Amino acid sequence: MLQSAGAGTLQLQVQDKNGKPLPDAVVFLESAEAKAAAKPLKGVEVAQIARQFKPAVTVVTPGTAVLFPNNDTVRHHVYSFSPAKTFELKLYAGVPANPVVFDKVGVAVLGCNIHDNMVAWVLVVDTPHFGHTDAQGKLTLNDVPNGSYKLRTWHATLPTGAPAAEQAQAVGASPATVVVKLAGSSS
Repeated sequence: MLQSAGAGTLQLQVQDKNGKPLPDAVVFLESAEAKAAAKPLKGVEVAQIARQFKPAVTVVTPGTAVLFPNNDTVRHHVYSFSPAKTFELKLYAGVPANPVVFDKVGVAVLGCNIHDNMVAWVLVVDTPHFGHTDAQGKLTLNDVPNGSYKLRTWHATLPTGAPAAEQAQAVGASPATVVVKLAGSSS
């Protein structure tokens, strides 16, 4: 996909299959140039607080090291058996000695072997152009290099293993407003 000089803004509205705003959706833009610009993020944490993962959805780029601090008074056993990342942090309190490096693009579903109601997701995307929708299902991506992209949208309510929704998206000098209706999701 070709990229030209300059940068633009995308204003996004993500809706569920019924047309209602979809909070906490992840939107990202893919291209060869975006992939080349993706660098590992620093300081990423998925904490355990009140027997829940915080945040519930985390987006990282390949090579990002994620810490899993346990802020609860009980021990947790954090794991993922997802193809994107398989790991186990056996019963622990405090902060594990080593972070977990997410090096493969995809969705890693996290769980706790002790507390079955604890679930979270780590999305590994090959682009620095991503974000989460707010409570009204809105997101603005600023300073996106002009060019052609695959706009992809993911939400935790999509069926397990379902790919992110995809559509072509051009970014130019003028701000663009895009409405994405995510089939298979509900708010």
